[in-house]
Amino acid sequence: MRRVVVTGLGAVTPIGNTVEDFWKGLVEGQNGISTITRYDVSESKYTLAAEVKDFDATLYMDKLAAKKLDRFCVYAMAATAQAMEDSGLDGTVDKEDMSVYFGSGIGGFETFCESSTTLAEKGARKISPLFIPKMISNIAAGNIAIRYGAEGACVSVTTACATGTTAIGEAYRAILHGYTTAAICGGTEASIVPLAVAGFGSCMALSPSDDPNAASLPFDSRRGGFIMGEGAGTLILEEYEHAKARGAKIYAEVVGYGSTCDAHHVTAPSPEAKASAKAIKDAAKGLEGIEPQRIYYNAHGTGTPMNDKIETLAIRNAFGGEAEKLHISSTKSMTGHMLGAAGAIEAIASILAIRNGVVPPTINLKEQDPSCDLNYTPNIAVEASLEGALSTSLGFGGHNACVAFKKIKD
Repeated sequence: MRRVVVTGLGAVTPIGNTVEDFWKGLVEGQNGISTITRYDVSESKYTLAAEVKDFDATLYMDKLAAKKLDRFCVYAMAATAQAMEDSGLDGTVDKEDMSVYFGSGIGGFETFCESSTTLAEKGARKISPLFIPKMISNIAAGNIAIRYGAEGACVSVTTACATGTTAIGEAYRAILHGYTTAAICGGTEASIVPLAVAGFGSCMALSPSDDPNAASLPFDSRRGGFIMGEGAGTLILEEYEHAKARGAKIYAEVVGYGSTCDAHHVTAPSPEAKASAKAIKDAAKGLEGIEPQRIYYNAHGTGTPMNDKIETLAIRNAFGGEAEKLHISSTKSMTGHMLGAAGAIEAIASILAIRNGVVPPTINLKEQDPSCDLNYTPNIAVEASLEGALSTSLGFGGHNACVAFKKIKD
């Protein structure tokens, strides 16, 4: 068993397009939710989303290259460029010893919708030859591997809303067991399009609120669904001795991963929260010896009626009476639900919470649900002496994933 550390971070989010700006937004309790600008919502029941703002793709690629990629892939490439530059990994590891574990919950939804319209209005001869390579969900992982010459495993993960966390966990295991030396991992999503919003709305998953400050309400009794977000998060994971030998900056150590399935329902979580609790407990084994009051738990915390209640139960099932001592928050209150990117971005938030000794808040938590009775850090960031963190994601299909990080110690 080898040690695994985080040596690079990259983020494109609704509250900041760099890691520094993202963290600043979290600590300040910035709300990234506003009226959708991508299309006309005047006739829609669902008018809010957490869009990425003021994003300049040409900081990471030329305009022609960006036009050949779906938005979800552009975000992935941008976050990965940030993380690779941050890590200094490029050129320090053999190509066959660098792998990619990167996913998307949906893939090129924007391209799919645009091409469907083209087919209906203009016919098959007008479909672009780029349609398939822009749309398929594995193409973010593929393009990342091509850009950095990563000849190790290239695995595209799709576990719905747990995608980003699963990708990190699988990359961690690959390094831990000696299959690769370094991995680019994370998740990306860009599905703020009419069809996706209509689809999630029909599932009764979205909040119909038109008030940005009363829309994404994790653990609040007023909650009525999630708000869709978008963006990408990338982490560079590396075998500890390799990172140490090259003098890399180390953010944190990855010490645990849990992956289970409710095997219960396509959208609803299991009411017993046994499998989700097991994923949390499996990851938390890596934090043994750390007092619960020194642990930050980044909740899946979607703001849907069932998720928040069942996740609270899962935390209690995992920690028992110690659950009340944990520092918990849902950063989705600020970023919205970034779907396949959520786990990666929330892992970055967890790592930065440890590094900076600050617990990000759950904003707009004004009427805490009695059935959600833990410490969710309402409204204002809190300073805390943190030694470890857990980041949990729970996806449609019953996918549960949790990763654990702790301060690096020699």
